[in-house]
Amino acid sequence: MSEHMALRTMRGRAVLVTGAGSGMGRATAEVFAADGAHVALTDLPESPIDEIAAQLRAKGHSAEAWALDVTDHDAIRRVTNEVATRFGRLDALVNNAGISAFCPIDDEAYDMIWDRAVAVLLTAHQRLVRAALPHLRRSDAGRIVNIASTEALGATNRDSPYCAAKAGVTGLTRALAVELGKEGITVNCICPGPILTGMTAKVPDADKDIFAQRRTALRRYGRAEEVAHMTLSLCLPASSYLTGTVIPVDGGLMARNA
Repeated sequence: MSEHMALRTMRGRAVLVTGAGSGMGRATAEVFAADGAHVALTDLPESPIDEIAAQLRAKGHSAEAWALDVTDHDAIRRVTNEVATRFGRLDALVNNAGISAFCPIDDEAYDMIWDRAVAVLLTAHQRLVRAALPHLRRSDAGRIVNIASTEALGATNRDSPYCAAKAGVTGLTRALAVELGKEGITVNCICPGPILTGMTAKVPDADKDIFAQRRTALRRYGRAEEVAHMTLSLCLPASSYLTGTVIPVDGGLMARNA
């Protein structure tokens, strides 16, 4: 086994995280920074990524922020190249940016919501991978982690745009794992279950508690950092023989029948 394959740290390596301005993306950036990685936080211009990056630097971590709309193909290429130039490398890509997309199939706005969901939740993933690939190929441990959802493994009523896009992410993950495996680049997918983030903040606490008690083995919602730690684990150089996986981080949601 080569020395780098035994490393269980991202220290000195560079990671690009999309949707890093809140929720799981922010937690991911913080977890990677605490582990010693160079972290590129990207999100929409109105997000607080500049402040978050400044807070991380104040703690002695390496972090920089880039405004990025993941539906902007040209911006994806530009930002990815700027990140690799700034840190002198790019070892890992975390496709985390997301939106909610609830809509009944017969709603007049369905096509618009469908197009937006596919653009943000699926098309952006492959475009970011394509932009990052030349840099990941120069790494001795290139890693790609796509964040999907347990909605890719089951379904919630009136959530078909989101479910379809997230299921596409799992298919993209497997296909790219097969395609890039010969180069040693791993591609894995995390499917978070009920997590305490901005997307779930509107759900009343009482309803969260009822859902968690009825549906999850752990009887609670997860925390964003619990997903982030799985993301870090998948990006470690030591995680060199794990690829093409779809991992639910869901408190046992998918395992529980009753």
